[in-house]
Amino acid sequence: MPSSMPSPMSPPLSGPVIRTAVPDDLDAVAALHAEARATYYRGHLPEDDYDGPAERARGRAGWARALAGEDPEAAVLCAVDDTGLVGIAAYRPVEGVLTLTQFHVAPARWRRGVGGALHAACVGAWQRAGAGTARLEVYEHNTRAQTFYARQGWYPDPHHPRHDTHLVLRFEVPERQVVGPEGKTKSG
Repeated sequence: MPSSMPSPMSPPLSGPVIRTAVPDDLDAVAALHAEARATYYRGHLPEDDYDGPAERARGRAGWARALAGEDPEAAVLCAVDDTGLVGIAAYRPVEGVLTLTQFHVAPARWRRGVGGALHAACVGAWQRAGAGTARLEVYEHNTRAQTFYARQGWYPDPHHPRHDTHLVLRFEVPERQVVGPEGKTKSG
């Protein structure tokens, strides 16, 4: 009897739903994080540095803390489609600056709108919080992510363009647009 569940490689039946990640998402989040990181670190770092048992345990512990929601200024969003959890984003203030600390999409879902939807949800949350700018660090060899971020409006930090093996990018959070009763758009 054929399964009615789509396989991980089948196209999703609808676009992703973006929601706040919860502790029950830990296994899927940790697996997606490890899978995505391997795509850009492979060939540049020793495997144990990004996918060894100690690194997987460190990553899982970090995600467990983030998903516990202990920091009221931090958030973890996830993208879920008919195939399961397909994207994750985490952000929090770092040294007083809103920082996108993690942003990963399942490689099988690249270039299918998941990253764009997840990024738009982050921007919406930042707008509601009144954030003016955001920053992130992207691995210098991860050109796919660099291209994605540039399309979203991220640019090299003019004051601190690098941190070790990572490029530092900035993003100007656009003002939130509110539609008034007459259908006119205003900032707010």
